Amino acid sequence: MISLIGWVKANLFNGVFNSILTLVTLYLLWKSVPPLMRWAFVESLWLSTGQECHAAGGACWSIIPGNIRFMLFGFYPADQQWRPLAAMAFLIGLLFYRRDRRHWKKFLAYAWIVGLFGMGLRMRGGLLGLTPVESTQWCGLPLTLVLSVFGLTAAYPLGVVLALGRRSKMPAIKTLCIIYIEMIRGVPLISLLFMSSVVFPLFLPEGITVNKILRAQVAIILFTAAYIAEVVRGGLQGISRGQYEAAESLGLNYYLTMRLIVLPQALKIVIPPSVSILISAFKDTSLVVIIALFDLLRTTQTALNDPQWMGFSAEAYIFIALIYFLCCYFMSNYSRRLEKELDRIL
Repeated sequence: MISLIGWVKANLFNGVFNSILTLVTLYLLWKSVPPLMRWAFVESLWLSTGQECHAAGGACWSIIPGNIRFMLFGFYPADQQWRPLAAMAFLIGLLFYRRDRRHWKKFLAYAWIVGLFGMGLRMRGGLLGLTPVESTQWCGLPLTLVLSVFGLTAAYPLGVVLALGRRSKMPAIKTLCIIYIEMIRGVPLISLLFMSSVVFPLFLPEGITVNKILRAQVAIILFTAAYIAEVVRGGLQGISRGQYEAAESLGLNYYLTMRLIVLPQALKIVIPPSVSILISAFKDTSLVVIIALFDLLRTTQTALNDPQWMGFSAEAYIFIALIYFLCCYFMSNYSRRLEKELDRIL
């Protein structure tokens, strides 16, 4: 067994360049870590007013408990905030339930349909004795989850269909899919959001409007599906011709060949890049702030406009960064677990 001193010498001081780099790194850590720890924990305040935070000089984590309800729920009526909270709890429970592959049955598909529909109905209200709440008041974390979960759930199957269409032998379908994919991938998401918010309403008849959240949702779905399509197409190209010939020898038609043989293998291959795109799409939902939708980022920025909390934006942004990190880490960790399970099966 290599001793600690031997490991340090072999890995950190095994040459002039590595020795200098190690010393510089240690110096930078010594100059930055202690002040950071002192600011974040020693001199910080957790339950105080903004005036007390300004006088203390350390981190003001009090901005989080002081504005937590507005940061999470925004302008949603205070006496009705249990509804988006219950919707998020149900959604998180459904996500944990589906982690076990033994639960991947028709019941789970129906549960997703009912759950997503019920989530929107619970937040919208108007039925079952719930007070109606306009979608313009949907803010904060519930809006972020609605845009991301609905968007990712709809974008992935659409992307698979587009990938199959691009490999189709029918020229019309193949051309349409190629035009769609290349056109969407050639513009940034922010342009699609602007078009959905500003340009699209100009083409509607007078007096007819489409909900702004729905327009943003469609833009996110269309944008993400185009990238998913290219990733899935790469997986389809990785399947050998022998798989198709084996399916033909068994008398399987195109639908059964794709459903039972080709797609299960192709989708397994592209799990890592697919999850990367879905994680990016989840983070990109924060761009809806530019079309005046109050997602988690926007409600946090609004809370920082309060004079007593001005100057403490770092603490607030660290808080929402932690929320985004936990969501993205869950997606990444689940994809690695799914890969290992499928390696034992396929």
